[in-house]
Amino acid sequence: MTPTATPPKSQNYTGPLLIIGALFFVFGFVTWVNSVLIAFFKQAFDLSTVGSNLVAFAFFISYTVMAIPSSAVLKRTGFKNGMSLGLLTMAIGTLIFVPAANAVSYPLFLVGLFLIGIGLTVLQTASNPYATILGPRESAAQRISFLGIANKLAGIISQRVFGGILLTGTSVAVGAESLQKVVQPYLILTGVLVVLAGLIRFSNLPEVSEEQDDTTADYASGSTLRNHTSIWQFPNLVLGALALFCYVGAEVITGDTIINYGKAIGFSNDEAKHFTEYTLYGLLAGYVLGIVAIPRWISQQNALRYGMILALILTVGALVTDGFTSILCIALMGFAIAPTWPAVWPLALNRLGKFTKLGSALLIMAIAGGAVLPLLHGYLTDAVSPKIAYALLLPMFGFILYYAVSGYKKSSW
Repeated sequence: MTPTATPPKSQNYTGPLLIIGALFFVFGFVTWVNSVLIAFFKQAFDLSTVGSNLVAFAFFISYTVMAIPSSAVLKRTGFKNGMSLGLLTMAIGTLIFVPAANAVSYPLFLVGLFLIGIGLTVLQTASNPYATILGPRESAAQRISFLGIANKLAGIISQRVFGGILLTGTSVAVGAESLQKVVQPYLILTGVLVVLAGLIRFSNLPEVSEEQDDTTADYASGSTLRNHTSIWQFPNLVLGALALFCYVGAEVITGDTIINYGKAIGFSNDEAKHFTEYTLYGLLAGYVLGIVAIPRWISQQNALRYGMILALILTVGALVTDGFTSILCIALMGFAIAPTWPAVWPLALNRLGKFTKLGSALLIMAIAGGAVLPLLHGYLTDAVSPKIAYALLLPMFGFILYYAVSGYKKSSW
């Protein structure tokens, strides 16, 4: 998707950028609160690890379901109205938490999470192009990085707020009484989302149009594209989608399961509720370092390669150490994997030409890694051990390293 700006270059973008920054803050808040919900529901409903990880599955599988339909929705509504619609859909999802708590219904909570994810998919599809058009194109990467920082800061705040509400104390009671803890914060969250939807609807955000680029010289020569009839003929795209599948799965595993892991190895609720924050601090540090160092001192590809090597070392460290050292190794993986998302996208979309938009949809669908791989991790946790389950990260990081070294260069199968 290559957006074009309709407003003149002299326009002041501060207001629209603040609005988009607020949206990225919302993305981070509602996404990273899942780690607290996984630990909370595991105890409140007395679930297995696989059962509690359905929180991540219900949330992230919506990206696969809505990746292509969201584009059709936005063509009908326009990007600004589409963002309002996404926020209202999220509000419906958060509101469902109230009857779910009253009915003591875990499946209903999962329905709410799925709707939140659907709204978020539409919202992300609509809002990401604004990072490109709200200012000079040559500084777009910097704006995207700063929006990423807003996203991770929101995640840290969500851990503090919801961890303090839901995971305070030595244990969480089972049943209806404990579930009432989610009612008030999710009612507040619903109100915030509805207000944001109204603000976006009547804001001065410019509308975005999409160029129908039948040929794109920057990506591929005509002679190359004439030999391709589908996106599956581009190895760099298909392998890149698999790399993102592994990356999102790894990010969710290192961030959302670390609280339950900490409790499994002997930490209390009051101690373990902060562990996802450590992963987020690592991701935040990685983003900041990327802004400063890339490409001034290191290329994006080399940052990805070195990050994956560090991630493999940290995984081994988590497996061979105990206690807080093992927790710290998992949390530091956030720093190691931070370059992955911004590095894989341009490599995967390289040389796609007229297939670029469909390729982008495939990469969005790869977010399903955050739904599927945590379930596999949960199965290994229950069947083998909480620590050995993290060995699942080794082949995932290994594949991303392969892609960073040679997979992205493949031009044919």
